Amino acid sequence: MLFSYHALDKDGHERAGTVEALSVDVAVSTLQRRGLIVSSIEPIAKSTGLNIEIGFFKKVSNKEVVILSRQIATLFEAQVSALRIFRLLAAEVDNKYLAEIMTQIADDLQGGSPISKALARHPKVFSNFYVNMVRSGEESGRLSETFGYLADYLDRTYEVMNKAQNALIYPAFVIGVFFIVMALMLTMVIPRIAGILKDSGQDIPLYTQIVISVSDFLVRYGFLFLIALGVGAFFAWRSLQTGPGRLFFDKLKLEVPYVGDLYSKLYLSRIADNFATMLVSGVPVVEAVEITASVVGSPTYERLLNDVGEAVKGGASISDALSKHAEIPGIMTAMVRVGEETGELGNILTTLAKFYQREVTTAVDTLVDLIEPMMIVLLGLGVGTLLASVLIPIYNMAGSIS
Repeated sequence: MLFSYHALDKDGHERAGTVEALSVDVAVSTLQRRGLIVSSIEPIAKSTGLNIEIGFFKKVSNKEVVILSRQIATLFEAQVSALRIFRLLAAEVDNKYLAEIMTQIADDLQGGSPISKALARHPKVFSNFYVNMVRSGEESGRLSETFGYLADYLDRTYEVMNKAQNALIYPAFVIGVFFIVMALMLTMVIPRIAGILKDSGQDIPLYTQIVISVSDFLVRYGFLFLIALGVGAFFAWRSLQTGPGRLFFDKLKLEVPYVGDLYSKLYLSRIADNFATMLVSGVPVVEAVEITASVVGSPTYERLLNDVGEAVKGGASISDALSKHAEIPGIMTAMVRVGEETGELGNILTTLAKFYQREVTTAVDTLVDLIEPMMIVLLGLGVGTLLASVLIPIYNMAGSIS
């Protein structure tokens, strides 16, 4: 439960904010442990009706986290205290939801909580990878460098994902418009022309009969068809929330020609980049593997990395553990082995990450180059077939009349 409070600190300055606790007594005790003298506290009632705040809009984008990390790193380099940093950011950020989170983190820091623990309370914004990186920075006394690494890493990840998403927006838009136009023609134009053809008494070609049948089906059962599609999409989404469902769709995605290759390179890039960033920051190898498994974003590669982590715990080298899995290319295994033998594993993984990022970029460009001509051909065939099925019988009918 969330409580709003007003209090005085040890210097007599007024403080106001929010605190999350199970009850009023627990909230007061939490604030007192932070050295605050509570003057008033009351629960924040959940909004109802038109004032309800939809959780969908309470979101922090990857870009905002990148900028935030860069600002934190800069302020640490300027020798600004952690508490002051988060107070400043809470007042400066435009996203109100992020400002609330910054205020809560600052309150936790004022109460004596480490930065990593305060960040861990907000898993929707700060991933397990992010929190563990900050914890490593706290232990090594290199927080400014750690936040710099995080900003660089998130910036690279954002750039790769953004390029992949933007490249597919145009084809998706064109295909969506095509299906809408086809649906409108089949439900509004074809039925009128079909009536004319049937009244003419002419023999209707087979391909025209198929088009008319599809049109009749959409006119009669189009609404039910849309409901069935919606229900199917809902159950597909629900299955994605379960372990077996996520694993099935992930394997299916990785087996699709070209698309599967793109995703494989994307996950390999993410694995190498995560691993390299954590090793450079001083995170232990086993912990780095486990954290990378939790944030890689693929159930298939998550299982793979969990197996690698167990093998490394048992005394195996990382390269030997990776070599047992067909999803890991031989070049990656060989380079990791070289890194282990030379003590330059972090640098080797950084090189691998850059290599696979370039491969992802190339794969995206190749996929777009393939999609565009295929899209033109399919759209041409679809529109051409529809027009031919209607115009040819009309032309024959006009010829017979003349």
